[in-house]
Amino acid sequence: MTDFWPSAGWPLLRTDEQGWLIPTDGWLRRFLEGPELALVQASCAAERRLHNALRENPRLAVAEPRLQTLADADAADNYRAFLAFRDALNAAGSLEACYLQQVRSARVSLAPPFMQAMAHAIVRHLLRDNDDAMQARAAELLFRPQRVTVVDGVPLAGDAQALDLLNETGGFGELGRLLSQAQAPIRAAKMKVLSAQNAAEYWRAAASPREHDFLLDLRHELQQDLGHGLQFTLARAESGLAALSRVLQAWVHHFLQLEVQITPLSRIDDERWRWHVGLDADATALLNDLYEGQEVDSERRGRLISLFALRFCRPEQALPDMASRPVYLGLCRTTDGQIRLKPQNLLINLPVAG
Repeated sequence: MTDFWPSAGWPLLRTDEQGWLIPTDGWLRRFLEGPELALVQASCAAERRLHNALRENPRLAVAEPRLQTLADADAADNYRAFLAFRDALNAAGSLEACYLQQVRSARVSLAPPFMQAMAHAIVRHLLRDNDDAMQARAAELLFRPQRVTVVDGVPLAGDAQALDLLNETGGFGELGRLLSQAQAPIRAAKMKVLSAQNAAEYWRAAASPREHDFLLDLRHELQQDLGHGLQFTLARAESGLAALSRVLQAWVHHFLQLEVQITPLSRIDDERWRWHVGLDADATALLNDLYEGQEVDSERRGRLISLFALRFCRPEQALPDMASRPVYLGLCRTTDGQIRLKPQNLLINLPVAG
């Protein structure tokens, strides 16, 4: 369990006095071996010299004229993105400080893969003492796009990239891709739904290159009326939604030192509804329309994954008029079935005192 999600590079990071993550040269070097920056046969001599120099010293100052000597313009742009990320980290001092600076700015300047890499490492840090496979799988929603498939009425979230690869290769890698292209019959490797019975398998997979190969059950148990024309069901105590709630609590506390309780919610039927936060763009738009009394069609209602209620455990940490009031959260899937959860919304949109 201690080595799960090796792609996060968490063992290569250090922590400061408040428990935030300090980037090391070893952690930065990992990005040089990623698909965007790794050397290929066609890499020119100038790119090879730059790559080797950065491997030797990931904090090496690189001037723009040197990047312009690279024969591949796309490779030069990738190096610019990496250097901007590295310099932002160096200036901020920690992954958390850098992440907060980005999401609180008028415009996020770092490329999305680097924002996801920071979230990946931070969430891995939050789960360092965790032995709950359901929480670990739910935490993947904070940095990996998911795709929801409904099987026999059960919504199952699977890693979008892993599912795409499975569709291409049947789970047999490059051989499967070749067989698929040749239209040869292959036996598809099926992703498993995570449960208490196969939790040990999750930890083994999470410590290997197949670290995102389990489906997460997002089912609710009892059908309920949500109010505002929506119908939903009440989440199970050990559902993926309950596990996600606990991860989001830890995320808020780690960044903002706010003690909150988040619970899956069966309905919003609150005449004093004061504040809401969408956990993705579609949920934000849906909650805004419901709050304003706008009509919401059945297609948009059907894309709602869950509602949540966030409550401040310490009332003095909230704005006075929200001290005893819930903040409603929502999570939706897109029209093509994806979940793109934005955990940064919880860091910039809560009614926090001061």
